[in-house]
Amino acid sequence: MHHDDIVKNARVGDTKGMFSEKVLVDGEIVPFGCAPVPRKQELRMYDLIDCAMNQIADDIELLKKTYAKNRVGIIVGSSNTGVHEAQKLIETAFQNNIDLPRDVIQDLELGTPVEYICTKTGFSGPAFTVSTACSSSLKVFQSARQLIENDICDAVLVGGVDGRCDFALNGFNALGALSATHTNPFSENRNGINLGEGAALFILEKGDNGIKLLGIGESSDAYHLTSPDPSGSGAISSMKYALQDAGLKPSDIDFINMHGTGTTANDAMESLAINSVFGEDVLCASTKPLTGHTLGAAGAISMGLSWLMLKYNFVIPHIYDGHFADDCAEIRLACKEDSKEINRILCNAFAFGGSNASIIMGK
Repeated sequence: MHHDDIVKNARVGDTKGMFSEKVLVDGEIVPFGCAPVPRKQELRMYDLIDCAMNQIADDIELLKKTYAKNRVGIIVGSSNTGVHEAQKLIETAFQNNIDLPRDVIQDLELGTPVEYICTKTGFSGPAFTVSTACSSSLKVFQSARQLIENDICDAVLVGGVDGRCDFALNGFNALGALSATHTNPFSENRNGINLGEGAALFILEKGDNGIKLLGIGESSDAYHLTSPDPSGSGAISSMKYALQDAGLKPSDIDFINMHGTGTTANDAMESLAINSVFGEDVLCASTKPLTGHTLGAAGAISMGLSWLMLKYNFVIPHIYDGHFADDCAEIRLACKEDSKEINRILCNAFAFGGSNASIIMGK
């Protein structure tokens, strides 16, 4: 996707905060490759993976010509895999008083996304799924980098995917975390998230050209099962670790792509953490008003949007109602008038259970 298409292709939640066509990836789903590959089940996740692989089809073909198939790894972050389809099978079984089909187990397997990509591409290097809720598809980059640095792989196909899922929707609704209107991060009027779906895939390999992965930081504060530590200690640690790993100072960062979910707890915590590390000068934005919160795919999608910013040198503005929240620490939210050279971006992803990840990418 080109940067000019970002806003016009944005999808947000409907006025009930529930799934509608607005939060689903639209357009024709074209299978990746010349011939369809048999699927265990017809999972929405497969469609999203095909969409992402089609965008880098030429690069995947180049990988096949450049490296041995067993030297290309696949690591994907995901939370839901086939939970939505499994839920429908379970409901049908209960309603009809029949035994659960074995397909339910297959739909729920966390290895399903990478198994599908392996079959589609023919790559046979290390392949696994990372599932740490909303930080899943940022954490995959650390695993991928380690495979390359330890000479296990020459390249890794890495990213995240999550499709629509009523189970997750109902869970967030039970937590009181769904917004009844469009998500409004860092506003005094914010009241929760909109859920979305999506996929983003990258090719990670050694080289001096293009956009680089500069630093990665991870932490686990384990403060609460679903609430972040209000002190921001885990988020502060992950951002500081990323800076240390990259050999950079806070002033070297031009833009922060925030986790920015629009919940009261997350936004207060993240603004405090950013203010503590970076002060009030660095440009910040949450891209979730554009995409919805895509859960296990959220980190990779934010990386994709950040990649576009670096490649085309533009600033994604923070979209909200303009009423900055009193309970949030001062940070500089990007607006459409902001124009500056963007050379380094930090992306955040903070998950249930205090699983935190921050990545710095740059030119």
